[in-house]
Amino acid sequence: MNNLHLLLQKLADAGFEFVVVGGYAGVLHGSSYVTNDLDICAVLSPENVGRLRVALAELHPVHRMTPKRLSFLDHPPAGQPVMNPHLETDGGVLAVPGTVLGIGDYTRLRQNAVEVPLFGRKCCLISLQDLITAKEAMGRDKDMLTAKELRAIAAKRQSN
Repeated sequence: MNNLHLLLQKLADAGFEFVVVGGYAGVLHGSSYVTNDLDICAVLSPENVGRLRVALAELHPVHRMTPKRLSFLDHPPAGQPVMNPHLETDGGVLAVPGTVLGIGDYTRLRQNAVEVPLFGRKCCLISLQDLITAKEAMGRDKDMLTAKELRAIAAKRQSN
């Protein structure tokens, strides 16, 4: 089931600090390219990971990249480092990189991020220009198409 707005609500309500990036950020900026997952960039400190686990507890998060689909609530144990979790939850797929290619880490992303109201919550969204840079840095065909569309959106906004 894909319920990305539920994921965003849970993350915001838990006080988890993040910036929405990736395809869903493109949609929020006006892209017509559909995405079925949520990519967010965050500091993966023990405190913030704890908030992430609280946020996702009712959504049964499991690691997508492990053969046994280990529960994110238990693995790795609390206090151990977590690197770029890629999770499947009852609300949909969630990727949490600590950095975004072409841009940098959460602190850098947060500098240019815009705060937007989403589903009754306030969330930070990667800036349109940073998203274009990140999509171009990825270099995949789908990212290049999205970057081209986002450039057109940016040009239209500047002309208005």
